[in-house]
Amino acid sequence: MNNLVKRAQRRDADAFTELMQSQMQNMYKTAWAMLRNNEDAADAISDTILVCWEKLGQLKQAEFFRTWMTRILINQCNDILRQRKKVYPVEEVRETARPSDEYENIEWMEMLNGLDEKYRMVMILYYVNGLKTTEISDILHMPVSTVRTRLSRGRNQMTSLYHERR
Repeated sequence: MNNLVKRAQRRDADAFTELMQSQMQNMYKTAWAMLRNNEDAADAISDTILVCWEKLGQLKQAEFFRTWMTRILINQCNDILRQRKKVYPVEEVRETARPSDEYENIEWMEMLNGLDEKYRMVMILYYVNGLKTTEISDILHMPVSTVRTRLSRGRNQMTSLYHERR
């Protein structure tokens, strides 16, 4: 992946396209988990791709591309959430916030949606995107110990939710 990043930084459009396609599934999972809406997730992803293309030259170390890109995606999702609060009543957002059949494990997504937001994001980045705690720490701008604590508390909260449903 580092080779693709370096080629993309030299404005190789094919390398950039290949790089983005390799990250598409992770971007979609993250965006959908935050926004719970396919159209908004697609908007966040397309905005992220545009920002990545425009600012790729600012990335200092190619090995941190995924962390850098995920941070941009989270910021785009947060922008959409802020806009959504201005436009839609909460009831309408909740009605559209249903997991789709595209997910292999609907119960897992429902459990994630039941978590507090501060635990949900860490759990998604760790379990869905497969990021390390140090990468999550960089993305969310928090100490690694906080990431580990939130993972632990998120797991505990998820266990409680699971036992409540059984």
